[in-house]
Formats: sequence, structure tokens, C-alpha cells
Amino acid sequence: MEIDWEPPLPAGYNDLHRSFLQNFMAQGTLTLKQGKKLLADLKSKSTFEPVDPDTITLDQFTDAIRTAREAVEPLDYDIRYMRDQVRDERVWVFYNTQSDPASQMATVHSAEEVAYIKRLLDAMFETYNTPRMEVMAVDEGQALKVSRPSRQSMGNGHVNGANGEDAEGSQSATRGLKHSEVLALLSNLVAEGWLEKSRDGFYSLSTRALVELWSWLVATYNDEEEEWQHIKFCEACKEIVTHGQRCNNVDCTIRLHDVCEGNFWRTRPDRKCPKCQTEWDGSQFVGERAITSRSAFQRSRAGRRGRRSEVAEDAGEEEAED
Repeated sequence: MEIDWEPPLPAGYNDLHRSFLQNFMAQGTLTLKQGKKLLADLKSKSTFEPVDPDTITLDQFTDAIRTAREAVEPLDYDIRYMRDQVRDERVWVFYNTQSDPASQMATVHSAEEVAYIKRLLDAMFETYNTPRMEVMAVDEGQALKVSRPSRQSMGNGHVNGANGEDAEGSQSATRGLKHSEVLALLSNLVAEGWLEKSRDGFYSLSTRALVELWSWLVATYNDEEEEWQHIKFCEACKEIVTHGQRCNNVDCTIRLHDVCEGNFWRTRPDRKCPKCQTEWDGSQFVGERAITSRSAFQRSRAGRRGRRSEVAEDAGEEEAED
């Protein structure tokens, strides 16, 4: 005899909570401003009276978040927030706790696209993320370079899916994508909230992606036996850093978000690295500024010459020669 199981609902769970959760799930992320507006709209519909979003308090919003979280936790979902590294605003993310790129993307993207996304992540966190240049972002030209798998990966004859299992249709999944397909996919990933594209044309993981893929990124790219790690964490808030500052000592592993460094230094007697005691002048960067702050990139932007990907490569070579 089959028994239909339903997860226990939090005390006081009502239609407002249900509507809030459904809207949150559909959007994937909420800022405080967006959350206040959503709650105000839902209250307006339930009371037939207009509700000003500014009258929604932080406590009301966080209470709705807490209730939604309690409702979905038994189903392997969760809600957590992370400060946006660039815009310095809190972003609440609804995510699957059993998350990896294959399981997250497979419902809306083809096997070939999922395989490409894994190659793109490898480019971000391995190829363009070294002890000397922690870029963790790619420009359009670099994204196009991984449109097709390397000969070595094609020889392996499979594409890893969720939990390391071979993806179905592996033969088609290794043929790669046309450049036009890559550009369309990149645009879709930005629109879906997985990637962000900067004014200088670099693609990096969004706050949503960092939250959803946090455990997978650490398990995939970090090695506990190594001091330098591909996935780095802010000394202040302990969250992943893909846009921020690094110690002036290239061999040191201390990193800070731009949005965290002000408060961090105010609690310390001087601006010296807490690990190696090197003076911290904020001139060494994590993220695309590891490239865009280089003189080769600045000269190209001023002269408007050279393809962006070539300029980025030149800036990286300049750094290696220093």
C-alpha cells in the first residue's frame, strides 16, 4: 500500500507564505528591495488594499524567508543569503542543496550545453586562475576557445553528469558547440542569473551561482593538501571571493572582498596582512581587475586596438614577466 508523504509545514503557514515561496522559487533570488515589493504585492492582493513596499520591515521580510526555509528544508532545498561582491547588497538565494552543474542545468539545457558549461567553469577556475593571476572570469574570446572539448577529453568518451555519472548521449555531448551557439548560451546564462557580464566584457559566476554551486566548486577545484586553493575565501566574511583584493605578497593566501575590507581594517591597528604582515595597499586584485588593471589592458582600451581576448592574454603575459 503506497502512502503519499507530505513534508511538515511550519506553524502558521498560510496562503501568503505559500504565494511568497512560489514566487521566490520562480525568481531564484531576491534582494531586500525585491522582497519588500513582493510581500507588499501579495498583501495588497489578500487585503484588497494597496500596500506600500516601504512599510514592509526587515523583520517581516526575514520572517517570510524563515518560514519559507522551514517549509522546503525537508525537500533538500534551502535559502541563504550572500552579499553581492560588486553591488554590496544582500541577495537571498533559493537553491537545491544537492547541487552540481549537470543537475542544475539539465532541465533547461541540452547535454552539449551542460558539457560546455563544465568546460567554461574549468576555464574560469583552472586555466585563468593561477597563483599569480586569480582572474576567475573569461572574456568572449576565451569563452569561445572552449566551444569544443579538447582531444584528450574526447578520447575519454564521456561527460560527467551529476555525482560523477556518465551523462546519457555522451557521444553527442562531446561534439561541442558552434561559436554562434556559445554566444547564445552565454546570453541565456546571463539572463537566467547564472553568469554576470561586466562592462569590460568579462563573464563571471553570479551571486546565485556561487551560492548554488558552493559545495561543488570547493569539492571539484580545491585540494586540501595544497596551501594555494582555486576557490578562495574572504578573510572577513568567509564567503567565496571571485572579485576583491589579495595580499601584496604573491605567496600569501589572504583575500578580502572590496565590500568587506573597510570594516575589516577598522577593527585592526594597521593595514598589514594578518598572516604575513606585508603592507596591504589594495593594489593587487582577485577577479577581472587582475587583468584590467594591467598596463597592457589600459593601453589597449585607451587606443581601442586589439581584440579583447588578445588584450587579456597580453596582460596575463605581462604579469608573468614581472
